[in-house]
Amino acid sequence: MKNKKQKIRIEDKTKTLQLDIEEFLAEMESGNIVEQGSPMLYYFHELSQEALKITTELNNKYHTPEEIVKIFSELTGRKTDEKFRLFPPFYTDCGKNIKLGKNVFINSGCKFQDQGGIIIGDGCLLGHNVIITTLNHGIAPSKRQSLIPKPVKIGRNVWIGASVTILPGVTIGDNAIIGAGSIVVKDIPDNTIAVGNPCKVIRKIESEVNND
Repeated sequence: MKNKKQKIRIEDKTKTLQLDIEEFLAEMESGNIVEQGSPMLYYFHELSQEALKITTELNNKYHTPEEIVKIFSELTGRKTDEKFRLFPPFYTDCGKNIKLGKNVFINSGCKFQDQGGIIIGDGCLLGHNVIITTLNHGIAPSKRQSLIPKPVKIGRNVWIGASVTILPGVTIGDNAIIGAGSIVVKDIPDNTIAVGNPCKVIRKIESEVNND
């Protein structure tokens, strides 16, 4: 499924702006600050309402795995792999900046804040109640309502334990394991096990044969 081409007209007292999904994604990729009261922030609100509608449908009655794949494709605006599996409930306040690889599993209660971009590679496993955030706020009180997007990138075959929180701008390398309850504040290398708050590497994964 491709992203929608239709433009949404955003108006405030001083500005009128027409945006489509491609323009939104390009702006988020740029890393520019989304200023308080800007048309882009109003666009955020429009996308969040659409995501709320779709996730309410997802979370409030039974769906077959095939139906969940279809609903997630609608949520993200992209074709979702047929082997994708999700145990609801699932929450996101945007949806359109989630990019999933093949054979991804997301367990129940996960929460994504994906405006800044969430990229999840092939074969990843996400435990219960994982939180992924991609937005910071300005530090100065006068800028506190502004938003600073930074993407989260998760490599291939990553296992993220239950109740992990991943902060904006983090990259997690291929084959890594993140222990339950960890707070990931900086990049985690390939082939490592990392745990704690803040999350730190405790050992390397030497081989597929001897990694227990």
